[in-house]
Amino acid sequence: MSYYKHHVFFCCNQREPGETCCADRGAKDVRAYAKDRVKALKLNGQGKVRINSAGCLDRCEEGPVIVVYPEEVWYTYVDKADIDEIIEEHLVHGRIVERLRI
Repeated sequence: MSYYKHHVFFCCNQREPGETCCADRGAKDVRAYAKDRVKALKLNGQGKVRINSAGCLDRCEEGPVIVVYPEEVWYTYVDKADIDEIIEEHLVHGRIVERLRI
């Protein structure tokens, strides 16, 4: 059994100027928001959810991106409302948010 039920990785990579990257699209701030939201909902910790930063996930052109394990589901997002939907639907209820899936 995995230590976490869901492990969420936010690409926070910063590429060279002029190159598309998730960091330029606010990924670090949105990751911090997701981490705070998961804690506020008491979803964090062993057997629950872990939010992590990741280096380049090599999908920046489709980004910003996150990947949720163990399901291996990739998402893009525009704003915090999208993150709220992923948390509520995927992490709480186990339903993939198809409109954000890449």
